[in-house]
Amino acid sequence: MMNNITPQQSLAPSITRAASKQTYYTIRFLADRERVADAYRAYAYFRWVDDTLDAENFAQSGATRQGSVVEAPDRIAFLERQKSLLEKCYRGESIRDATLEENMLIELVHHDHQKNSGLQSYLRNMMHVMEFDARRRGRLISQTEFNEYTHWLASAVTEAMHYFIGHDSYAQHNETRYLAVTGAHITHMLRDTFDDMQAGYYNIPREVFGDAHMQPQDVQNKAYRAWVRSRVQLARECFQAGRRYLARVENPRCRLAGFAYTARFEWLLDTIEQEGYILRPAYSERKSFGTGLRMGLLTLASIINWRGIKPIPQPVVSQSLRKL
Repeated sequence: MMNNITPQQSLAPSITRAASKQTYYTIRFLADRERVADAYRAYAYFRWVDDTLDAENFAQSGATRQGSVVEAPDRIAFLERQKSLLEKCYRGESIRDATLEENMLIELVHHDHQKNSGLQSYLRNMMHVMEFDARRRGRLISQTEFNEYTHWLASAVTEAMHYFIGHDSYAQHNETRYLAVTGAHITHMLRDTFDDMQAGYYNIPREVFGDAHMQPQDVQNKAYRAWVRSRVQLARECFQAGRRYLARVENPRCRLAGFAYTARFEWLLDTIEQEGYILRPAYSERKSFGTGLRMGLLTLASIINWRGIKPIPQPVVSQSLRKL
């Protein structure tokens, strides 16, 4: 029998699988059956946007001035087009000149019939994330800006998880809802410090520099290491509080997806701690069998340790987490 899947239908799964096998299989096996195709579109669209914004031709079309990359007009124009496309889609306007990749966004909004849905929250927050990244290239930003950036990302990923996995099931709306992904994003930024620096993104706030007389690449500097230590501790707090939240999510597939997502990053905190909070250019062991096994065991331990926990009216959140 002939395969009737069109290139447009296969685009989103293929982008997702090439970018993240964990995401691909999480969607394939854990997402609600009727929302699998849109889950692939949701991930793949922003993967395409992010890759396009990071493309070398955009970077090369900008000028370098005093060590900073001036934003390429083409990059900003592309971003503004995507923002405009999102707004037009939600206004129900007809889009005639969309690319194959942009049609993924159009399809997503077309299928969104719920007011203030988790999908709309995902799309709008991820667009904020894309814009923030595009505009921060080549400059140091404040801790307040970083916190806002992390909140957009954590809100987007969490709401997408609940929208695509067990969307009809109960999940609390409280202060701990976004903390698991917040911890993951803090860890992710530490892991990608060197790769991001090469692309012009500095994952350390300007307040850390103060009178330390250091550069963004001075990862062995005492002040830099102290800041990394504080981020590791904060991420651990986020994961702990996040697991308490996930344990009370009604849908077992959603709980599993959440625990697996956090386990994907938690192992790295131990590594950074063991190495004296000195970041390194690559953590290639994350792709090893041993690390994969460790992630699996962390996920299993979370499921066992938090099994049977019932919802509580008010979660206990530390002062440091309240500031996020």
